[in-house]
Amino acid sequence: MALFITALNSGSNGNCYYVGNNNEAVLVDAGISCRETEKRLKRLGLSIEKVKAIFISHEHSDHIKGVSVLSSKYNLPVYITYTTLKQSGLYLNKDLVKSFNAYEGIQIGDLTVKAFPKLHDASDPYSFIVSGNGIKIGVLTDIGSACEHVINNFKNCHAAFLEANYDEEMLENGNYPYYLKQRISSNTGHLSNNQALQIFKQHKPEFMSHLILSHLSKENNCPDLVKDLFLKHAEQTQIIVASRLNETEVYAITEKTLEMAAFKPNSQYTLF
Repeated sequence: MALFITALNSGSNGNCYYVGNNNEAVLVDAGISCRETEKRLKRLGLSIEKVKAIFISHEHSDHIKGVSVLSSKYNLPVYITYTTLKQSGLYLNKDLVKSFNAYEGIQIGDLTVKAFPKLHDASDPYSFIVSGNGIKIGVLTDIGSACEHVINNFKNCHAAFLEANYDEEMLENGNYPYYLKQRISSNTGHLSNNQALQIFKQHKPEFMSHLILSHLSKENNCPDLVKDLFLKHAEQTQIIVASRLNETEVYAITEKTLEMAAFKPNSQYTLF
């Protein structure tokens, strides 16, 4: 049995990550519109009816701007901490608002979602591990530096969405104002390509089959540059770069093999 994952969008213009099995799925963040979420799931051959909950990592607009409409239209519970909700300005049906605590397992059908703290310049930020069928998927973006929570959870992932936000030289020589460069490169900002690579090199488990590099900066990074950087150390792990313009393919993650092909809607397999 597999878990199926895709980044519907990843970048400062919007973030939304899908993890599901054959029966149900969750979204981690909903930073693109409801209409775009629907369109991208449909293009991938995924049913939005299988989405049973939305989990919110923090209150920045690129992670929450589609939440209210999605939740209302599909009657989806939104798992969000009280502090994040207070800072977000979101208007949600109070009956659909669910809180969570660090390392508390939340059951969504046969999926279990656990949140854990991270370092980021938000009020109460979390990353997530979504597990099911013996498989663990990490959603590890918007991280200023690799704290013990990030490292310990990354070590257990069969696949992960890992932030690789900026190339250090591009950021330093770019046109961003000094205060913004400082914010991005701080311990509560974003992970650079090299910081993400060190996590990968030092803590990747042997069974990690897919790494999806996520939340790339439009101005301070280059997809080819970061992919080439990771490919040198990938071994059997497939390296994918998530786009800020469209969805990735759907990847089937299993315990049994590191050589899973990307699922395509017109393939011979009926997975959904």
